[in-house]
Amino acid sequence: MTEQEAKELLKKYENDLSGPEEKAFIESWYLDLSTQAEDLKIEPDYTFWNQRIKRNLHVQEYSGTWKLWTRVAAAVVFIVAASGLFFYSTDYFKTKSEQSDLNYVESKIKPGGNRAYLTLANGKRLSLTDAGNGELAKEADVEITKTSDGQLIYTVNRNSKQEKPLINTIETPKGGQYQILLPDGTKVWLNSATTFSYPTKFTGTERRVELKGEGYFEVARDKSKPFRVVSKDQTIEVLGTHFNVNSYSDEENIKTTLVEGKVNVKAGGGNSVVINPGDQAVVAKGEIKVLKVNTDDVIAWINNTFVFNHEELGSIMKEISRWYDIEVICSPEISKRPFSGTISRQKGILEVLEVMSLTQSFHYKIEGRRISVMP
Repeated sequence: MTEQEAKELLKKYENDLSGPEEKAFIESWYLDLSTQAEDLKIEPDYTFWNQRIKRNLHVQEYSGTWKLWTRVAAAVVFIVAASGLFFYSTDYFKTKSEQSDLNYVESKIKPGGNRAYLTLANGKRLSLTDAGNGELAKEADVEITKTSDGQLIYTVNRNSKQEKPLINTIETPKGGQYQILLPDGTKVWLNSATTFSYPTKFTGTERRVELKGEGYFEVARDKSKPFRVVSKDQTIEVLGTHFNVNSYSDEENIKTTLVEGKVNVKAGGGNSVVINPGDQAVVAKGEIKVLKVNTDDVIAWINNTFVFNHEELGSIMKEISRWYDIEVICSPEISKRPFSGTISRQKGILEVLEVMSLTQSFHYKIEGRRISVMP
């Protein structure tokens, strides 16, 4: 079913014009998918909608009132979004001017993609977004190549005699992401608004890199050279493992989540802890606490998916602002409100906000590239 067909079908249902087969289709559609929505642990508003709709279905009547239709449409909107058939339930009630403004927003505010800048050891800055595929540069005995799928690869000449490390820095802007294959075989995924510095060749007794922002690491094993990630107020030491680091400057905590292997997290205050798969080390003001988390949720971003599991709305809005390269102002009254849900990072900003607002009952106002979220 297309988006337009879904709109027309629900519009007929709203006005009590559906035929028996159409009405049966909508109601069975809701009943089949409501369990999926409940599994996402949606807040109490959804429970209320669910009870009202089920009662309506049991008596096979539809009152047609605005209040009840709003709740029916809202519940179905979320279900359709979860199943990939998203539409705007409120489109019917927008003026031409309002709809034109929304179309303008959709055309200007796009989801992020493979965008980054590379600064070489000699200070030269390259736009990876604009650069062609293939060899980008050579530094000493290291070849730097860009692939068509948005990845930077470092290849070291086997006969290299380079001793002094050359430092490169890659920066992903807001609305950017990128992948890197380091010279030791370590794979790194960088989320938006992230800065990552690393040597073009690992020499000496350690493999040391620096991260500001968020990155996911699949570290190549090398017992003779521990891999160390230095970020805001912490250092992570590993031999070979998979883990995610979230160390944005505008977040209160630094979060290190272990997917595979074992790592030692050391806070700036000197405290340290060894974490195991499924653990998340949270560093705040030099102190460390360890939580159990769903690692698939934490690293969903590398598969272009937003997954929020009872996360605070204020923190979620920061993530959205980085990915869509916009300013989001979240009212203090709702910034601590928890939200759970899943949606593709390739969806338009209006789709994301519409789904979230319907399940969390907040309002939003769009002014250019600024979005205000309020009760």
